[in-house]
Amino acid sequence: MIKQISDPLIMEVKIQSYRTPGFPGEFSTENYTVVLWKGTGVYAVDDINYSHKGYTILFLSPYQKLKMASESDEEVSVLLFHGDYYCIEYHKEEVACNGLLFNNIYLNPGIELMKENYEYILELFNHIKKENSENHQFSKSIIKTYIQLILAIGSKQKNTVSNGPVSNEKLPNKNAAAFQKLLESYFRHEKELSFYSDQLNITNNTLSKAVKKEFAKTPSQLINEKIILESKKLLHLTYRSVKEIASELGFTDEFYFSRYFKKSVGCSPKNYREKVGISIVAKMSM
Repeated sequence: MIKQISDPLIMEVKIQSYRTPGFPGEFSTENYTVVLWKGTGVYAVDDINYSHKGYTILFLSPYQKLKMASESDEEVSVLLFHGDYYCIEYHKEEVACNGLLFNNIYLNPGIELMKENYEYILELFNHIKKENSENHQFSKSIIKTYIQLILAIGSKQKNTVSNGPVSNEKLPNKNAAAFQKLLESYFRHEKELSFYSDQLNITNNTLSKAVKKEFAKTPSQLINEKIILESKKLLHLTYRSVKEIASELGFTDEFYFSRYFKKSVGCSPKNYREKVGISIVAKMSM
């Protein structure tokens, strides 16, 4: 894994630029990341492949893994900021982002932008770079405003295209819709595919085909993503111990939970919390 930032306490916000052929083989960092690019090809987030075309913006939470395979040589602009710099959860009503970690596990995490929005966000990236280099007394406040604008534009675009919120009542496949509803209710304690297929009175194979067709992911991938997403939220938004979080998510063994988390994320729950930090939201709730 390529480590992009060595010390989050030193880096508050940063802009990086790449050409698509030279993009890191696996990009992962302890920071929130906004990736902006154009062109056609395939990218993978946490080893799930998605196709893209035109102008794309992608929001990543800490330690999500990104790989890119573009069909052309294009510039990729990357904005990184540490959670202490701009607390996503605290500002979520202002920017209307989809929860702490941006992404709905049932949707393509990338957002297709209109050309004018792409160009405007790219301009905001340049403004952030300029403010960061000048580093005057108002720079931090100005940069936070730019970040808020970027998140708001992305959220607005997400809600005007097919990447809007998914309602399981609107899904054409009733088995996929029923699985989604069950997963939201039972993921903390039921992690085996057989539980969900038994509940729906269908075979594992039938359920897997239905879910794969609807969400482009297997049921097991969605179960894992849901558990990891909730783990990250609890580590970042609460002061609960790793043992308490493991128990809340249905793991009887704290060490098994740590191994499960590390296999997906690339670091242990303890290291994740040390690098990402505990949000102001947790401090405010005390």
